[in-house]
Amino acid sequence: MKVTRIEVIRSKKPIILPIGWKPAWWPDIKPVKSFSFSLFKVYTDEGIVGFGPYTGELTQFALSALIGLDPFHVEWFWSMCMRGRETCFNRGSYGGLEIALWDIVGKALGKPVYRILGAFRDRIMAYAATSRLLKPEQHVKQVLQLMDAGFKAVKLRLHRPKPEDDLKVVRAVKDAVGDDLTILVDANQNNQSISYRYWSRRTALKMARELDKLGVYFLEDPLPRRDVEGLSELAASVDMFIAGGEHSANIYEFREYLLRGAYDVLQPDVILGDMGITGIRKVAFVADYFNRLVIPHVRSGSSLPLGFAATLQAAATINNCPMIEYPYDPPVLTVETQQGILREPLVVDRDGTVKVPEKPGIGVEVDEDKMRKVAEFP
Repeated sequence: MKVTRIEVIRSKKPIILPIGWKPAWWPDIKPVKSFSFSLFKVYTDEGIVGFGPYTGELTQFALSALIGLDPFHVEWFWSMCMRGRETCFNRGSYGGLEIALWDIVGKALGKPVYRILGAFRDRIMAYAATSRLLKPEQHVKQVLQLMDAGFKAVKLRLHRPKPEDDLKVVRAVKDAVGDDLTILVDANQNNQSISYRYWSRRTALKMARELDKLGVYFLEDPLPRRDVEGLSELAASVDMFIAGGEHSANIYEFREYLLRGAYDVLQPDVILGDMGITGIRKVAFVADYFNRLVIPHVRSGSSLPLGFAATLQAAATINNCPMIEYPYDPPVLTVETQQGILREPLVVDRDGTVKVPEKPGIGVEVDEDKMRKVAEFP
């Protein structure tokens, strides 16, 4: 079997959101009113096609590496794409293409990817990742609704102009839920926006100590990921887990985090960090050697369905992965707004877990009939 062609399918009709969306990590943008999606479709000479989330423009390197390639040589493709990243040279964004190759492999063998790689579980806990900065009473109402929906863990966003206002939100939620919910928080201090107001090391330490007292499970991105020294000092100062790594685009960065004790929880992302299924597994294996956890980051929005499906397949093979991120913040981030292109969406059950899909490949089917109504094919 050989790869013969690659398509990029782009939406021409955006998914209209019920309200304007202003995520915490983009404080200065106008509210987002719609989502548009793009994805890779990889063809083979045996008629099997694979889908992957769009992660960047097709380059000549990607085309030359993929056209004519046996899809089962996915490790070779991933390794070729990673060459040079130790010195910060990036040939392009290929995580989505790597996922499409795994989709083909699974379909060729008639099994989901996680069973081919070696399963550790077939169901995993999912935490609801909220996205907006709301008032304390609004967050309390939101969290109670998420608990009613079955979630056992919820991630709140920080980074208000006054850090004390962040603590007020966490205290209000903690008072409302007690020990019945696992609370995670994300400070989004690794954002690459020029206008972003970063926490100082002193502020990060003060916040971490206060959040630790409130029993928060982990604090995500309290400092930029390049400040490995500051992260290491912070992680050594509190019992609460320090988490990060969603933008890290090679295993060498994760190696540095582990060697220097920067993170207790690593968060590789198949899309943002371009790690693909192969990369997440490699990070997890090394993290396990250091007795560290891996809780993969999942990008929200219209790239979620294929990205989350691939992350699920990877997480199901990892023993040191206690849970997985599930971007969910009604009425903006919902099954309808994020997973409309799937025949069967990936949902959280009443026990707070997600079943790893059993269909061949990455486990989901793209509704191509629906796509043709809202997307353009090159």
